[in-house]
Amino acid sequence: MMLASPLGFRRSALTRRLSHYLTLTEAEDRALEAAEERERRVTAGEPLVEASQPIDRLFVVQHGWLHSSVRLRDGGRQILRFHYPGDLIGVSSIAWSQAATTLTAVSDCIVSELPKTQLGRLFAAQGRIGGLLYAIAAAESVAMSDRLTAIGRMNAIQRLATLLLDITARLRVTAGGVVDTIELPLTQADIGDALGLTKVHVNRTFREMEKRGMISRAGRRLKILDEPGLIDFTGFVDRHAVIATDWLPPLLG
Repeated sequence: MMLASPLGFRRSALTRRLSHYLTLTEAEDRALEAAEERERRVTAGEPLVEASQPIDRLFVVQHGWLHSSVRLRDGGRQILRFHYPGDLIGVSSIAWSQAATTLTAVSDCIVSELPKTQLGRLFAAQGRIGGLLYAIAAAESVAMSDRLTAIGRMNAIQRLATLLLDITARLRVTAGGVVDTIELPLTQADIGDALGLTKVHVNRTFREMEKRGMISRAGRRLKILDEPGLIDFTGFVDRHAVIATDWLPPLLG
């Protein structure tokens, strides 16, 4: 993906994402842009926020990938969710003054800050935006439940296939041109910690999927060769392409 330019010279990735589901008015567009504050750059492997750290703001991913994780008592790590351009992250901590998870950059990232107070003002002034953000959070929660079901009830190939299908579906919303090929910056350790597999098992599973003609790989580029077949194999449901907006409050005249 191209490196994003400074905030003043391009539309926010969050605004682009919301525009996928709803035609925004000029006032809504301006309100979203105004809510975002200073821009931060985070290098790959660097934590943006540590779990239990005091936090009074959320973040909009403008460029790059991050993940949210928790550290286990035995020193292990569970990755709960991956985050992409257009995501509003830190939402899991909105009910408290401390971060619920650790947010870490998977690749070099650009994020912009969105203070909770600004989010509150945005909700009060722009009811449709507040409702849409709530709906997106609900959709992401269902997508996470799908992945937890895959971890608990599916074999390794189905788990990995479900993750790849979900990543592809999510990137299609804001990364124009994504059809069946993605740049995958995740390490095998990242994937293993997200799916409950060892690095060795992840490597073996990738090779088995290639052998079966499900995917092909060239460096970090991964292509899904038979998406309908993978969907049938896993029962995957795309939670990102469409979000109902017919219930949102009408625009005031």
